Amino acid sequence: MFDQWPPGEYPSHMSTIIEIEKLALDLPERQRATLAANLLQSLPAILSDEDAGIAEALRRDAELDAEPNQAISFAELDSQIQSRRD
Repeated sequence: MFDQWPPGEYPSHMSTIIEIEKLALDLPERQRATLAANLLQSLPAILSDEDAGIAEALRRDAELDAEPNQAISFAELDSQIQSRRD
């Protein structure tokens, strides 16, 4: 993000962003998490049905609605993952 300007030649608002980032990174973990959550909530939603991840989730949801017997429990999933690791 900052590599588009030569060192020391950031726009004036960039120094404020850098200062804020430094202050934020010095916060304890819980306060950083709260700040991050608040910042994310302040942004408009960026996911939509056209998003590849959302589209895939909707496709899988419809697939399970059509064939509920394909569903497995979390315990079954965990067991399958563990057996692949062994």
